[in-house]
Amino acid sequence: MIRAGIIGATGYAGAELVRLLMAHKETEIVWYGSRSYIDQKYADIYRNMFEIVEGRCLDDNLEELAQQADVIFTATPQGYLASVLKERILEQVKIVDLSADFRIRDVAVYEKWYGITHASPQYIGEAVYGLCEVNRDQVRKARLVANPGCYTTCSILTAYPLVKAGLIDPDTLIIDAKSGTSGAGRGAKTANLFCEVNENIKAYGVAGHRHTPEIEEQLGYAAGREITVSFTPHLVPMNRGILVTAYASLIRKADGTLPGMAQIRAAYDACYQAETFVRVLPEGICPETRWVEGSNYVDVNVVIDERTGRAVMMGALDNLVKGAAGQAVQNMNLLFGLPETEGLLMVPVFP
Repeated sequence: MIRAGIIGATGYAGAELVRLLMAHKETEIVWYGSRSYIDQKYADIYRNMFEIVEGRCLDDNLEELAQQADVIFTATPQGYLASVLKERILEQVKIVDLSADFRIRDVAVYEKWYGITHASPQYIGEAVYGLCEVNRDQVRKARLVANPGCYTTCSILTAYPLVKAGLIDPDTLIIDAKSGTSGAGRGAKTANLFCEVNENIKAYGVAGHRHTPEIEEQLGYAAGREITVSFTPHLVPMNRGILVTAYASLIRKADGTLPGMAQIRAAYDACYQAETFVRVLPEGICPETRWVEGSNYVDVNVVIDERTGRAVMMGALDNLVKGAAGQAVQNMNLLFGLPETEGLLMVPVFP
């Protein structure tokens, strides 16, 4: 059995990790870390775990946990893992970090966008960006996996095939993303109160959201050069889900015509035909968050707008599963040589 410890087990992503790992046949949770609820029964905090989880919440002592676990998930705010990570910890245990501490290669970019000083930049170079569909082979050999963000996972997987195939100009890429309120975390914030969110939709982080450089960096690797994108997130009054609609100018052929739908869909098939968790929908069917809720699936599709010469790319996922905990478990499976789908083949919930 893989012994797993979770730091931040009482946040939304941490709780989703608990739910998924309880159904994972090869894993045992040995540490429910939560600074806010030390020594309280986990099932008293999340009643859905009554008579399922008997453990109590422990502190966030990473060094002690490293002696008891084979893998540690850190579902913590930015800056935590970087502030406590040491070589002796990485020598004992594998880490899947759900924060942004090791996602961005350029420490100056991280510090600019997140507004904090990176405490352990020496580990940025070895951290593997844990988007399994793109970096599967690198993840298998890693000690430290940087689990991608929810907006970034949906945005990257939605546009990646056309960027990689050179069928769109990535510098014209505009990403309109909408998320349920669980994406903001469990902490009490006035902007997330029921009366603030209900019957409302709003943009936020306009021209400055901190997931922007992560999207640019990863799609830049696909493009083979640095790129600049426009990314605007929106908050919508639902619990779970992310919907991305992205627009980019198609690169015309030598004769001035646009790529055809057969060529466009071939690019998606080349990337995702063998992927379990990315579902390319039939032509004319738009992704919806309801059809991926509670699952590790991402639904994507694309339409050619002949009038404007643009591709309209769409994607939907559950921000707590494929956008956080499910992807973390997928990474763990790769790290330990298990089937990548182990513990993750749950059918989306509807209604």
